[in-house]
Amino acid sequence: MTVDIQTVRFDADSRLLEHVQQKLQKLSNFHDRIIRVEVFLKLDNVVHNIKDKVAEIKVHIPKKELFVKQSSKSFEQSFDEAFVSLINQLKRKKEKQLSVS
Repeated sequence: MTVDIQTVRFDADSRLLEHVQQKLQKLSNFHDRIIRVEVFLKLDNVVHNIKDKVAEIKVHIPKKELFVKQSSKSFEQSFDEAFVSLINQLKRKKEKQLSVS
């Protein structure tokens, strides 16, 4: 599984990157054929005083691509919410595969 983390409009500190890496390592528990994971951490509404922190996660598995996006006031919260949503998608995908087999 290849992991690519990109930050847009800011530089992430090592604590945030470590948090993201630790969570992503758990993905293999939910699906064993993950090819690549792309994480985008973005600052939104930079023009205004309110800066939402957006986390997007894209997971590539054979013949399928899963995508989740969440925003909140902290990157950790945005990423965690997106991660939970992604795990739910992976579980549903795996259940469908098992029921078809």
